[in-house]
Amino acid sequence: MIKKMFLALITVGLIATSCNNDDDVNTPTTASLTLNLNGLEDLGSDFVYEGWIIVEGIPVSTGVFTSVTFPQSFTVDAVQLETATTFVLSIEPVNDPDPAPAATKILVGDFSGNTANVSSNGIVGDFSASSGVFILATPTDTDDTNEESGVWFLDNSSGSAMAGLDLPVLGDGWKYEGWAVINGQPVSTGTFTSTMSADDNASTSPYKGENGDGPPFPGEDYLQNAPNGLTFPTDLRGTTIVISVEPNPDNSPLPFTLKPLAHEVPLNADVHTSIPMASGPVSMLSGTVTK
Repeated sequence: MIKKMFLALITVGLIATSCNNDDDVNTPTTASLTLNLNGLEDLGSDFVYEGWIIVEGIPVSTGVFTSVTFPQSFTVDAVQLETATTFVLSIEPVNDPDPAPAATKILVGDFSGNTANVSSNGIVGDFSASSGVFILATPTDTDDTNEESGVWFLDNSSGSAMAGLDLPVLGDGWKYEGWAVINGQPVSTGTFTSTMSADDNASTSPYKGENGDGPPFPGEDYLQNAPNGLTFPTDLRGTTIVISVEPNPDNSPLPFTLKPLAHEVPLNADVHTSIPMASGPVSMLSGTVTK
């Protein structure tokens, strides 16, 4: 009798072990993460997008991609995805020696249940209250007959020059850049992070004149060394002036998709007179991420 009970216990144990093993086999080790994002642009051949989930405070890559057609799905470790609290999208160099996310993060959002509503507002900047003015002037030369060939983001309506742009401080990995779209061709005024100081190329611009670097605000004189297809000096009346937000390092010599401010210069615009800007075509990127 004792022998039979012992054999029965062994049998029950084997069955339980077998069931547990079956459960282990049937438990998926991977899961799918689906991105449905709006407004991203092709980054060219030198950069890629990379997704990240934040698991116990640590970023875990969900994979890289170059196509900006959505939805797209990625296979991710099931346990990590289940415990992920946040999704982040960054811009990374193609040949990236650093396993950590780059500073240039473009979208972020916390998971609520299985979905994260992601936005550029929380990581790049919130441009909903942005505004700006500029003047037409060419302070880097002594010729007062070509004043309509320069644009400077300053406000002189009070009689003194003040910052012309009201923009949020950008997150790491981003810079502002001004543009004049001349005959359909965007020409940079330079990159900057502060609206109250000269832009990065103030002393090295190929377009400015020979009479100094201009006022201590972002801007540009288009006086010489025009790009192919254009002639400097020019007339910026009728052109479009744009402020874009650019990745740093920059993926392209053209404006990035984020353009919070823009304005077409009136054909009858006066020089040395403040001209208000309007909201640009793209001030926020967004989307959903589902696990």
